[in-house]
Amino acid sequence: MSELQVSIDPKEVGMSAERLALIDSYFKDYVNDGRLSGYHVAVARYGQIVYNSTYGMRDAEAKSPIEQDTIYRIFSMTKPITSIAIMMLIEDGKLLLTDAVSKFIPSFADTKVFVSGTAENPVTVPMKAPMQVWHLMSHTSGLTYGWNFWDEVDASYRIAEAKFLAENPNPTLEEVCDRYASLPLEFEPGTSWNYSVSTDVLGRIVEVASGMNLEEFFQTKIFEPLGMHDTGFFAPSEKHSRLAALYSFSDTEAKKTRLEEMGNRWLSRPSMLSGGGGLVSTAYDYWQFMQMLENGGVLNGVRLLSPNSIDQMTLNHLPNNQDITSFGMTLGWDQWYSGLGFGLGFAVVTDQAKAKTPCSTGTFSWGGMASTAFWIDPVEEISVMFFTQLMPSTSYEIRPYLRTLVYGAITE
Repeated sequence: MSELQVSIDPKEVGMSAERLALIDSYFKDYVNDGRLSGYHVAVARYGQIVYNSTYGMRDAEAKSPIEQDTIYRIFSMTKPITSIAIMMLIEDGKLLLTDAVSKFIPSFADTKVFVSGTAENPVTVPMKAPMQVWHLMSHTSGLTYGWNFWDEVDASYRIAEAKFLAENPNPTLEEVCDRYASLPLEFEPGTSWNYSVSTDVLGRIVEVASGMNLEEFFQTKIFEPLGMHDTGFFAPSEKHSRLAALYSFSDTEAKKTRLEEMGNRWLSRPSMLSGGGGLVSTAYDYWQFMQMLENGGVLNGVRLLSPNSIDQMTLNHLPNNQDITSFGMTLGWDQWYSGLGFGLGFAVVTDQAKAKTPCSTGTFSWGGMASTAFWIDPVEEISVMFFTQLMPSTSYEIRPYLRTLVYGAITE
């Protein structure tokens, strides 16, 4: 079994073991009072793991404990992996950041922009300029998520999905992307920021540009080279017992409730390979991916990308170095996005004071819907990962408290 292990005394890298222990002291209460089932947290500095802890249950009802090889649904922590795949293809000369999306998915040549009307009867206009690959990577494409529940465009996604799935309950990624192309955009590509299905569309571009399906590309080009043997679009039968149960936050009880039917979707291969949120992984596996990022594209002598590409991905690509709250559609989520820009697959700290975070400017990160999260601070050379299985990720302020506890352990 591959597992993470503490590799150095924290004081040797300027951190306090006593202060790091406060991480468990704080988060154990979440488990003990029923808010979380369990968690796995790891902290490293200068590439050396200084803290690695599991606590609680991967399945609270069965009383099965979280272990080093527990498998988690990482949801949107799939997105950075898909973004890396795109950059690998760019380095191979298969596409450019400025390529039109329609070069790979022709249906996007006819996508329109919403200007007025309703979800059922939208008034639209043609795009002024084609949607480009970098728009997808930076979430400035104009696409959206139906579950945003913000406006008529979001509603059009929900209506279209219900109709589409009724006719085709097992669609392919190609079919899903053609449906997205038929729906109106929130705005002209490149003129605002909105969290969306963009990375699922990137997954289809990976398929077209590489000639492989997304599962094959991930497996042969990323997972096998990095030793990520437990990462994929589903947990095979021999690993079912290792897959953590999925829970949701309950407003009425202020505790978790089990999502049995939804959680079971990852027990078999899906028809649609979601580059935006479809993977399962272990703490060990995702840590390998994180260390590759921190090392500038290389791990254990295996190079996936050049350092230049990693640097490019972790720059803020929003115009004039704006943050998401000033450039994007946050609609009530300002506290999550203040002081954060967006790169090519990652949120990036652009203003530490505005973000009210101890993370250095240039820190890049992302998380998943089931409250998983990671970040890499290139200034302090700190990397942190937190895995659990509670939806949604906004249930509790896990991430800001974890950041405070980690940076409070720095002594030099």
